Amino acid sequence: MGRVIPPPAIFGLGVIPSSGWACKPVVVRVLVAEDDAGLRSVLERALRENGYVVDAVADGESAVAFLRTYEYEVAILDWRMPGTSGLDVVHEIRRRGSPLPILMLTARDTAADRVAGLDEGADDYLVKPFDLGELLARLRALQRRSPALQTTVITVGDLEFDPSTREVRVGSTPLGLTGIELSILEILMRRSPAVVARRSIAVHVWAEEADALGSNTIDVHLARLRAKLAPGRVRIETVRGVGYRMVGA
Repeated sequence: MGRVIPPPAIFGLGVIPSSGWACKPVVVRVLVAEDDAGLRSVLERALRENGYVVDAVADGESAVAFLRTYEYEVAILDWRMPGTSGLDVVHEIRRRGSPLPILMLTARDTAADRVAGLDEGADDYLVKPFDLGELLARLRALQRRSPALQTTVITVGDLEFDPSTREVRVGSTPLGLTGIELSILEILMRRSPAVVARRSIAVHVWAEEADALGSNTIDVHLARLRAKLAPGRVRIETVRGVGYRMVGA
């Protein structure tokens, strides 16, 4: 992954350029809520170029709406947003009992402010201006602490998926999957035996869900995944007009 080059306007947006932003690509969906359009664009671009699937919104109300609709592995929230603040969003997330890792961005740099944010339920705190390399490192640290990565091995039939290592096995045989195949398999396994809608798969796997929904992209990847799973006692069923489900034999 090449170095992320910020646009010139970055210097006035509360971000200090880093000499080394590149990181190993990961399949992680992140919500960014930041009311400054320039900074929001910079964050979205940098995260996408480092392998993240990003939803970026301009206010707290939109952030809450997205959190009710989509599933995320981590959230980046600006403290000061019009209407519903970042702190309000944190409160709503924790009120619902969600363990979602949250990184707060803010110009508030007093100890009292940091204590307030952390006590409300934020997991980490980054003061503007900040280095994008540090933000990426903090995200990786939050991902390592995420309950989704610390969970036990998921099993459907004789198929096993270890979220901590991202390894998949059919019986004792390792299964080589592409990043997209692994993302599809993960959402199907986590929700098995429930049906997963095509739109849910598109949202979970692709940065632009319309690209997947408006073509046969999902079908192509599912066909390849089914072929790789064929030797095992597990199958992916199509529920016509609804979506797909994974069941063990």
